[in-house]
Amino acid sequence: MRKLSHPDHLAEWKRIIQEERPAYQKVIAVSSGTCGRARGSLQILETLTQEIERRKLSDTVGVEATGCHGFCEMEPNIVISPEGLFYKKLEAKDIPAIVERTILKNKLIPSLVYEDPATGRKYPRQREIPFYQKQMRLLTENNYRINPERIEDYIVLDGYQALAKALFDMTSESVIAEVKASGLRGRGEAGFLTGKKWELCREAHGHPKTIVCDADEGDPGAYMSRGLLEANPHSLIEGMIIGAYSVGASEGFICVRTEYPLAVKHVTLALEQARKHGLLGAAIFGSEFHFDIQVVQVAGAFVSGDETSLIAAIEGRKAFPRQQPPFPAQQGLWGKPTNIHNVETWANVPVVLNKGAEWYAKIGSDKSPGTKIFNLGGRINNTGLAEVPLGTRLRKLIFDIGGGIKNNRALKAVQTGGPCGGCIPAGKIDIPLDYDTLSQAGSILGCGGIIVMDEETCMVDAARYSLNSSSEESCGKCVPCRVGTKQMLEILNRITRGQGEALDITRLENLAAVMKAASLCGLGQLAPNPVLTTLRYFRNEYDAHIREKRCPALVCQGLLPEKKKAKNTRRPETGRKAI
Repeated sequence: MRKLSHPDHLAEWKRIIQEERPAYQKVIAVSSGTCGRARGSLQILETLTQEIERRKLSDTVGVEATGCHGFCEMEPNIVISPEGLFYKKLEAKDIPAIVERTILKNKLIPSLVYEDPATGRKYPRQREIPFYQKQMRLLTENNYRINPERIEDYIVLDGYQALAKALFDMTSESVIAEVKASGLRGRGEAGFLTGKKWELCREAHGHPKTIVCDADEGDPGAYMSRGLLEANPHSLIEGMIIGAYSVGASEGFICVRTEYPLAVKHVTLALEQARKHGLLGAAIFGSEFHFDIQVVQVAGAFVSGDETSLIAAIEGRKAFPRQQPPFPAQQGLWGKPTNIHNVETWANVPVVLNKGAEWYAKIGSDKSPGTKIFNLGGRINNTGLAEVPLGTRLRKLIFDIGGGIKNNRALKAVQTGGPCGGCIPAGKIDIPLDYDTLSQAGSILGCGGIIVMDEETCMVDAARYSLNSSSEESCGKCVPCRVGTKQMLEILNRITRGQGEALDITRLENLAAVMKAASLCGLGQLAPNPVLTTLRYFRNEYDAHIREKRCPALVCQGLLPEKKKAKNTRRPETGRKAI
């Protein structure tokens, strides 16, 4: 075990790791995140290992379990290096042929190669596939290169170089200045400037100071944080240590929901490895800086996306928000200054220090630099995690990367930012994906959830579905959110049952105004967004439901003709297909 007591030891360790690594001619990386495992990736991994051993190829062919490669629609998948071949939707029965034809004879298996659903063109190499080729993968590119259970894989890819630079070549003030100059914004709901937040915490009175990683990830169907935690946990840890050095913190917490057992396993192991090698704990890198991190498992709740709610959960109290100010950077955990960011924000920090603020600031838009990981879901061909520069047009994300709409149907709307985000109509999908532009359109960037809706979606029902999620997740502390979400939901339920009244539109708008103005946290303030944007862009559907007593999309059960009810196969609990 190598204990790093000087930054020069890092380069020496990297050299030794490279020299001692087996000289494999080929390496097969198996996508083995939660999504891959759900579709059988562990069986693929086991069968591959057995077949390689059976053919006595273990000295020349390596098999690695990696995190998610991002293309969840094509799970389980593998990447074969050095060629970068990509095989998708594998079964155990495919493995002997892969070893025989591709590994031994360098021949492709056409049936396993990705085929574009729109053009029919086959793409054998990962980098050529539009899903990957159209992205800019600053944070996710290494997912198929790293075994998340081995710190050595991260070190070889220049891991902890940014930390060494911060500790020995920069002051804490200069690190903050660099992060501020990069323009990095928190990759959560508010998009607050990261460097400014660090500056507030550093200048605040009170010790000990603390930093927190919010990995609770409450948006339904979103798993950007989980993807990074499972695939590359050291990137998050390195970012947190740099942040702690900058603000003067001595302790950190990574809050992970208990529903993420693989993420908990990988990040816990990564912390243990970092401690053993002198990268965490007392005298990091032999310096005078002491800092440690512990994992806290929390009961997943959407309201924990609010910083004050998460603080309450860490302290062992109910996850209720409190009035701000004071802000957590001034008065957070146990009343002491605390900086909180999500996984993606912390993982960006080493990139900023390694590449430089000037380089980083040139990516994305002027007010929203860098990249953002988006979770593509709904009625789209290519579901998964896509990383693109902020400011990328929504059209590019949906059609160039996402592969367009399933079954060649027409796009109707896109909901950005999860259940509290607004619904953008098809006619406005050339909108840039950044914090400010989406806000003007009535939506949010949020943590990056994208739900695509096709022509068979009822927008009234879509708003009802999102509001139902917000109502269930409300902590109930403040009246505007607790009562407002339920009253709005009750009105939408009546409308979808054919019992709507003309005054219901005014009632919805009035309730939304009160919730936005008076709710304690972002959940209540943003919950009306789906209703307000569907009223703004799809008012004709509300009029059809209320005045004409019909659902144009033939989704709402209470408004279907009798002969249609018998044939309707959509989900009974929502009255529509899953989106």
